[in-house]
Amino acid sequence: MTVLETTATDTTDTAATVEFRGLRREFGTTVALDGLDLTVRPGELLALLGPSGCGKTTALRMLAGFEHPDAGEVLVDGEDVTRVPAHRRDAGMVFQSYSLFPHLSALDNVAFGLRMRKVRTAERRSRAGELLDLVGLADKGDRYPHQLSGGQQQRVALARALALRPRVLLLDEPLSALDAKVRLTLREEIRRLQQELGITTLFVTHDQEEALSMADRVAVMHAGRLEQCAAPVELYGRPATAFVAEFVGTMSRIPGRLDGTTVEVLGRRLPVDGTAPAGDEVDVLLRPEAVGVRPDDAGDARVVASAFLGAATRLTVRLADGTEVKADLPTHEAATLGAGTAVTVSLPERPVLVAPRTTR
Repeated sequence: MTVLETTATDTTDTAATVEFRGLRREFGTTVALDGLDLTVRPGELLALLGPSGCGKTTALRMLAGFEHPDAGEVLVDGEDVTRVPAHRRDAGMVFQSYSLFPHLSALDNVAFGLRMRKVRTAERRSRAGELLDLVGLADKGDRYPHQLSGGQQQRVALARALALRPRVLLLDEPLSALDAKVRLTLREEIRRLQQELGITTLFVTHDQEEALSMADRVAVMHAGRLEQCAAPVELYGRPATAFVAEFVGTMSRIPGRLDGTTVEVLGRRLPVDGTAPAGDEVDVLLRPEAVGVRPDDAGDARVVASAFLGAATRLTVRLADGTEVKADLPTHEAATLGAGTAVTVSLPERPVLVAPRTTR
């Protein structure tokens, strides 16, 4: 069995369950985490997604051992590691800034942790070489960080994190410093490696496209709290809260009026999806692909802008009351709907998410 095969097998066999129980962390008057409860399943890639300051990086650092909670526990396979020092936790971490040693070659960077653990020279160089091969850098082992591109440096950082065969892999916005094309390629490679090795992975990002395309489940955080944790398709299609609905993907708000379990909007009465807020005046939340638009000389809505997205074009339509709505149409259909075109907006016959009316 090669070193690479051993790494993959060992990691799969020991994929860990991670649990955050009631984590709370305050920095002065700022509450970074406000009772976080979350479980990462063995072998899954879970993305922590949210705006800056939502607490996602604080949660990751608590799992790494770089931060300690004011209350609550961090468990790995049922063992409380809340107060265990970082160097004694079986976790590998990849940072946004790569954090490679500039005076060491790529091979020696990957082998550094093994050297600290007194692994014999021949074994650690062999294992480091196998890992560089795993991340597609077998011919770059003698290069120094300044001789590598940003994407190559991040691959070296990933190989270094995997060198010690950790039970948990932690990724702290590892792609945000890279350009768009490299970011796309590397996120596909990270996902492939994670699935191949079967390693439990926690991935922090503020990029919703990254989270939805890479993760088995996405945990959306806001103001230190968990808003929803679900598979990407569920998160997008059935958001649990108005915050999730508007943070993940594009969402338009259209004024509506509640009547029991239905809402009246644009002349139609539609069932409400989930729990309705108190009060009669609400906003109906709609994805662009759920909004229909057709030309109508007698229509009281007007197209005000369009954005070409490839196979689809996103129209911005202003309703009679001034509300602007996004609608995605096939590009060949949208071609005839230029700015100023009178249109009618229609909605599908299905339940809709509603939220408290916002001040306009």
